[in-house]
Amino acid sequence: MSDASRLDLRAMTLGEYLDELARAVPVPGGGAVAGVTLAQANALGAMVVGYAIGKPKFAAHDAAHRAAHASFESARARAIQLAECDAEAYGVLNRLWKLPKEDPARANFDDAVRAAIAAPEATLNLATSTVTTLAALVGTTSPSLASDLRIAFDLAVAAADAAIENVRINTPSLADRSDALAISTRTEAALASLRACALSERARVS
Repeated sequence: MSDASRLDLRAMTLGEYLDELARAVPVPGGGAVAGVTLAQANALGAMVVGYAIGKPKFAAHDAAHRAAHASFESARARAIQLAECDAEAYGVLNRLWKLPKEDPARANFDDAVRAAIAAPEATLNLATSTVTTLAALVGTTSPSLASDLRIAFDLAVAAADAAIENVRINTPSLADRSDALAISTRTEAALASLRACALSERARVS
């Protein structure tokens, strides 16, 4: 896959994705990893709650469980989409970086920077909603799947940590410094809140 190609994760095998990730090319990179990691967190959450749906033991939580499952499935698809969006945005930005500053094509540089920030910020926000959905499962699903639920929390946090790295590295390139500060402030606050919630809820899993 060239750096101008569109990343299509749904069409790739796991081995193909890892081969592309290992290549010395701009994409896929850390942004794609963030999205794929978040997709795994949601897939694992869907598996955990899937074992409870329809079981008499968990009947009192059935409606909530079905809603959580739907949320996980939606977020899983969205996370993959964001991984692809991140790769596409960074591919554009990487090409513009290589051009001389006086090149007319660089007129869209700031827009490209914003696109390269928007995808990871959306991934961070999706990770926050994923943690919230996972938290709703604590104490309502099978104890035998406790390790899977804890891992899902860990993956959501890892995805958020990865996503914000792409926000951090791109915000200094924004022309509007006040806007860059606003983005940094809100994303750092979102990450801190997510991490605190995930840590607290994960500790309750038994």
